[in-house]
Amino acid sequence: MPVQRLNHAVLYVRDVEASIAFYREALGFDMVMSMPGAAFLQAPGSSNDHDLGLFQIGPAAAPSPAGRTSVGLYHLAWEVDTLEELERVRAKPAELGALVGASDHSTTKALYARDPDGLEFEVSWLVPAALLTEETLAGRTRVRPLDLDADIRRYGARTRGGVGVSIPA
Repeated sequence: MPVQRLNHAVLYVRDVEASIAFYREALGFDMVMSMPGAAFLQAPGSSNDHDLGLFQIGPAAAPSPAGRTSVGLYHLAWEVDTLEELERVRAKPAELGALVGASDHSTTKALYARDPDGLEFEVSWLVPAALLTEETLAGRTRVRPLDLDADIRRYGARTRGGVGVSIPA
C-alpha cells in the first residue's frame, strides 16, 4: 500500500516554549498535549492527532548543519486550501521577521519561513488539476518571485487548491 500523506513532523528544538509560541502565532497551531520538554501541536482544521511534535534539547544545541555541511531535512511543507488563506498566512511570519522567501513554482505558490531555531518550513497552495495547462506544467522548470495578487486574479482567492493533485478530485 502506498504512502498517502504526511501525518506529522517532529522537530528537535532548543526551547519548546519558544517554539510553541512561534507556531501558535505564525501558523495558528493549537497545543493538544504537552509534558516537560515536549509538546504536540495541531494545525487549524486538521483531523490528525497532532501535526507537529516538538522535543526540547536545550540552549546549547548547535544549529542544524543540514544542507551546508551534512545531509538532512531541508524543510517541511504545509498546504493551505486557498490563495486567500496563503495571503492571510503570509502576514504573521512577515510580522515576526520569520518570512524568508516567496516563490512561484508555477504549479505551486509557496511561502518560506524559519522558526526560532532556524528550521525552515513552507506554506503552499497547489494549482488544482482542472486548472493546470501545458504552460503551467512547463513553468515548473524555473522559479519566479511570488505575485500573490496576480495569482488571485488568475485563479480566484477562494479556489480550492490541490484538488486532483494532493487531494482526490
